[in-house]
Amino acid sequence: MRPHVALLLLPLALSACGTAEALSRIGRPPPMAPITDPTRVAGWRPVSMPMPGTQDAYASPNSLWRQGSRTFLRDQRAAAVGDIVTVLVSIADEAQLANNSDRTRSGSESMGIPQLLGLQTSYARVFPVPIDPSRLVEATSDSSTTGQGRIRRNETVTMRVAATVTQLLPNGNMVVDGRQQVRVNSELRDLTLAGVIRPQDIASDNTVRHDRLAEARITYGGRGTVSDVQTPRYGQQVLDAILPF
Repeated sequence: MRPHVALLLLPLALSACGTAEALSRIGRPPPMAPITDPTRVAGWRPVSMPMPGTQDAYASPNSLWRQGSRTFLRDQRAAAVGDIVTVLVSIADEAQLANNSDRTRSGSESMGIPQLLGLQTSYARVFPVPIDPSRLVEATSDSSTTGQGRIRRNETVTMRVAATVTQLLPNGNMVVDGRQQVRVNSELRDLTLAGVIRPQDIASDNTVRHDRLAEARITYGGRGTVSDVQTPRYGQQVLDAILPF
């Protein structure tokens, strides 16, 4: 098969795959993902972070206090791999940026050689039309550029997500990973988050704010009937990628 023919048939193949997948979901809502061990998901790998120097641990004889404890009673906050901590996601970002630029430049150049070693009398034999030696070269230029840009963004996401501690770092910080799915009718909403938290930032009710997560990765999206309507078709996406105008 010639390359250009294969290129033309590629959008049809992609469309057929998407159509078959859509037909297989007729009459059924989007399936929810099974509960799995986050460390066994393809692409997962342990987090490596800069660590402070090690400190020697010491024991306190004849004392009920245990080093690292926060209270004499049992602490219910997450502290080990497999524990669950609730992350409070409250994002209310707003940004507005406006920029205007205006540039204008004009120039004019003129040059003439009225007398050049007496050769000005020979101009008529060299050039087909009569010329004025005092106006041999004249050039003018005029340019103008105007630009205007504006960005306005407003995002609000408020949710509570239970995340699992997947790793303990040498300095005591914990790597958490959480996922939440909510299906309403035929629309599935998916929220995932990951990051590194300090034990000191976990409140007494075993919650931590999302802005306390280092290297935070928070995604919120969905799939289903509404998302399918809002997503451009494969053919339109291919044309948007290859058309130069």
